Amino acid sequence: MAHSLWIVRELLITLAILIACITAILASWIFGGRQLSLFIDRFGTVEIDSAKINSIAYEGSGTGGILIVNDAGLSLNETAPNLSPSMGSTKDNQFALASGGNVFAFGPMASATDGAADHLATTTPAGDDASLVTRRSILPWPTPFDFNFMTGQSPSWKRHIYYQLRWKKSSGATLEMLWRYEQYFYPRNGWGSGFMTREGSTGLIRLDIPP
Repeated sequence: MAHSLWIVRELLITLAILIACITAILASWIFGGRQLSLFIDRFGTVEIDSAKINSIAYEGSGTGGILIVNDAGLSLNETAPNLSPSMGSTKDNQFALASGGNVFAFGPMASATDGAADHLATTTPAGDDASLVTRRSILPWPTPFDFNFMTGQSPSWKRHIYYQLRWKKSSGATLEMLWRYEQYFYPRNGWGSGFMTREGSTGLIRLDIPP
């Protein structure tokens, strides 16, 4: 009898420890899921789309604004602290991006823009290899405490979405830009727009123009 009671007590203790561990893991996932997801993203993400870039345009005043890659509007208003991209045109009327003292020319300015400071555009020149790759986080995180009293719809999950622009000119010059956004999952509608922002976490996070 005593032996049976001891076995039951050990089982109950083991069960209590297991429940406590599961509770701790779930709490960490709920309250620290975003940071855990970012950590895992350092080692790998899941590619969900890759498209050849046919056109690129800019709307803004030269700093900040929106870079329009094909049909995707990618913000230059939120950037990592060490990045300061500026858009404009070169002396030979090429639509270009400048950052850190380096300049990357996308291509000849489209005639319709007429060099207007608030709208620049070009198409991908022949011989250039340009693509926009979309990736997502491996690990989403639950958001049971997110409430939207305006619409009544709140996301139950979130994950990060990455947009990577890679451009190699026929001359050998290269450009890489990487944006990070958040994407929300709604129980009724599934995954929504991949362009949700969060201050200090989303926006342009990498820009590389090798000299």
